[in-house]
Amino acid sequence: MSPRWLTIIGIGDGGLATLTPEARAALGTATTVFGGKRHLAMLGDHRARRVEWAQPFARSIEALAARRGQPTVVLATGDPMWFGVGATLARDIPAAEMRVIVAPSAFSLAAARLGWPLEDTVCLTVHGRPLEAVLRHLQPGARLLVLSEDGDSPKALARLLTSRGYGPSRLTILEHMGGPKERLRESSALDFDLSDVAALNTVAILCRPGRAAEPRPLVPGLPDDGFIHDGKMTKRVLRALAIAALAPMPGDLLWDVGAGSGSISVEWLRAGRHLRSVAIEPVEARRAMMAENAAVFGVPELRIVAGRAPAAFAALDAPDAVFLGGGLSDDIFEPAFAALKPGGRLVAHAVTLESEAILIGLHAEHGGELLRVAVETAEPVGPYRGFKPAMTVVHWHLTKAPA
Repeated sequence: MSPRWLTIIGIGDGGLATLTPEARAALGTATTVFGGKRHLAMLGDHRARRVEWAQPFARSIEALAARRGQPTVVLATGDPMWFGVGATLARDIPAAEMRVIVAPSAFSLAAARLGWPLEDTVCLTVHGRPLEAVLRHLQPGARLLVLSEDGDSPKALARLLTSRGYGPSRLTILEHMGGPKERLRESSALDFDLSDVAALNTVAILCRPGRAAEPRPLVPGLPDDGFIHDGKMTKRVLRALAIAALAPMPGDLLWDVGAGSGSISVEWLRAGRHLRSVAIEPVEARRAMMAENAAVFGVPELRIVAGRAPAAFAALDAPDAVFLGGGLSDDIFEPAFAALKPGGRLVAHAVTLESEAILIGLHAEHGGELLRVAVETAEPVGPYRGFKPAMTVVHWHLTKAPA
């Protein structure tokens, strides 16, 4: 028997009639077919055993893995490897055991309908994910294609855009693309009044800011007044310096220790795609502010952990980068540095004499780069202006030696 026992078949809106001969042959020999209720209903009197996706999905992966060696088919929509079940299954099933047969993705179909070059378009999904993830991509003139959760998603997206000052943005709702019920309708976000939207839809957004919009760049250094905080926050200049030293790379995981408002985690996650961050904070009120900041700046995926370092480290995956901001003490550095992956980066900030002394000692022992940063801001002094100094911050960063 071929080692490729699992075939993942993407289906267009036209149903099984649109399948290629290769897909038809795989489906014809399958003894078990996995899929959602809508896809399984297409099978008619097919002799194969049918297994509907379970909740939680991990149970379905276990059931699928138990079929190893038997001809098995998974039915999916469009391109299963683009925000689809194929991408999920690939984490547990080796590529050598799978065959993936794709149909045109919703992104490809939408780009073709609108005449948008796909390489210049941001492709997103809010299916099973927070709407706020769209916010980090709001830029004047940006083109976004968003896979919807259901028929209510377009209205929810329109409200979100309007609340962020992007009411003039043009929304195109593309329903049932590639099938007999295909329909395209347009509206501005501000005046959105489209009803009876099909559950299977994709939203195209041409971003147009209104006068109330505040476009946010993705480079570090967001304005301090954009964050909710209680004073426990790494300020703009030091934040930009910290992110540069932490050097985020695709797929990297950050431990943000004593995260406060979460400003470091927010900037880290906005710096690129596929980044991850765990923000550790013992104070409940600060964790609530952190969650709100993450949503406002379009990084709702931030993982917030209630606890104190170093005890909170035990349940976490090894980090690629560590930021030690709040509560730096003698017992924090050693376990954090021990957990850091070889080649990982660590950044620590100190504002008190006690924590400054710790960093001076660590620098003498481990090397790295030690800086004292003083920032002065021009402010009114009576009818004139003068520079007002902020608290001096000691910044230390180093890279752990490769294995």
